[in-house]
Amino acid sequence: MKKEACGLFGIYGHPEAARMTYFGLYALQHRGQESAGIITWDGQTIREQRGMGLVADVFEERHLGHQLKGSVAMGHIRYSTTGASLIRNAQPFKVTYKGINLALAHNGNLVNTISLREELENQGTIFQTTMDSEVIMHLVAKYMNGGTPEEAIAKACSRIQGSYSLLFMVDQKLIAVRDPWGFRPLSLGRVGDAYVLASETCAFDLLEAEYLRCLDPGEMLVIEDGRMMSHRYMEPADKQSSCIFELIYFARPDSLVFDQEVYNARKSMGKILAQECPVEGDFVMPFPDSGVYAAVGYAQESGLPFEACMIRNHYVGRTFIQPTQGMRDFSVRVKLNPVKSMIKGKRVVIVEDSIVRGTTIRTRVKQLRELGAKEIHMRVSCPPIRYPCYYGIDFSSKGELIAANHSVADIGRYLGLDSLHYITIGGLLKAVRGPENFCLACFNGAYPVLPDGGIGKLSLECC
Repeated sequence: MKKEACGLFGIYGHPEAARMTYFGLYALQHRGQESAGIITWDGQTIREQRGMGLVADVFEERHLGHQLKGSVAMGHIRYSTTGASLIRNAQPFKVTYKGINLALAHNGNLVNTISLREELENQGTIFQTTMDSEVIMHLVAKYMNGGTPEEAIAKACSRIQGSYSLLFMVDQKLIAVRDPWGFRPLSLGRVGDAYVLASETCAFDLLEAEYLRCLDPGEMLVIEDGRMMSHRYMEPADKQSSCIFELIYFARPDSLVFDQEVYNARKSMGKILAQECPVEGDFVMPFPDSGVYAAVGYAQESGLPFEACMIRNHYVGRTFIQPTQGMRDFSVRVKLNPVKSMIKGKRVVIVEDSIVRGTTIRTRVKQLRELGAKEIHMRVSCPPIRYPCYYGIDFSSKGELIAANHSVADIGRYLGLDSLHYITIGGLLKAVRGPENFCLACFNGAYPVLPDGGIGKLSLECC
């Protein structure tokens, strides 16, 4: 399973801010399952609750109804891309500096963390976590002397490189920032008189909030005393580089991301796949849930029937790390089980959204073979992933990527397929609006901004 950095939610001016944040995070749960946190401000006191696990496990009624008081709140759900999965690395991250309460929630991944952290430590800074996000907080505190929080945040952001959508709570202010490359999404909405911010608009839908717009790259929004002000804290990069994997995989299909409908983008990818590489088959099927919407598009364009021949067990929680390949194969079967009568003697066309390592797909294809599938063809709605991602996806080395080391023909043989086709980069770009505005580095190695040293999930653990 591919995993992304995090999900953000913030709200200003609502009497049930904590509860609204809880439901916002609940809608964004797919973006991170390791930890969750909410911070609130009631005009005098900042309060927090953080914990490991899912949103529903971390928060209880006593938190939402009594402890987390205030009309300003922000929340975070985490999948760790820098820093181990520990409670000390859970966000929002809160500090007090010269009597000012500062809290930060970060979605993304910095690529110059090592050099910045070394610089700050040489100046006497003491770090409490192994998150790249803490570097941002220390930079903000460093630049707070004599300036406003907005000026300090802008100066801090001028020092960091990489992907970041940020929420800050500075006492009574709620501040949102999007990086100048526009890697990660962040949207603005309104529910009644309250402003809301979220990584995806599916959070707005649950709260019946009105979607207003996506923040621009290099934009800072400041909400205070019920008023919202927009600043251009930094000029956008010469080339916008929004993560196209948000549309391929990460975002919920009912969301708007980068002002685009995820559902329709994925259907279009499937239709283009059918045009690029049609194949004779008896039906089209996905491996739920990742390939479902591209499979719908492929079926509609090809004229083949769509069949849901793999049934997902919706009551499977997060699986623990399996010590042997046999046990890992078993955990795959726990999640998905085929409809056996549909498989025997059939020419099956599987549509998948991506292939990273290939081990899980290989197990599933083997299972279909054992059930008597006559032919198995696979169509993939993103190009081969040949380069590591430094901006918040959990494949940060080439060794993890099957397409980095093997040809398409070799991958097809390894997976046990009769044919394999990936959508071309040109075909993928036809499926989205503003194709020039997307980062394609994991496909073509054209990185918008390069790391300055060691990078990886545990790169700070030895620091």
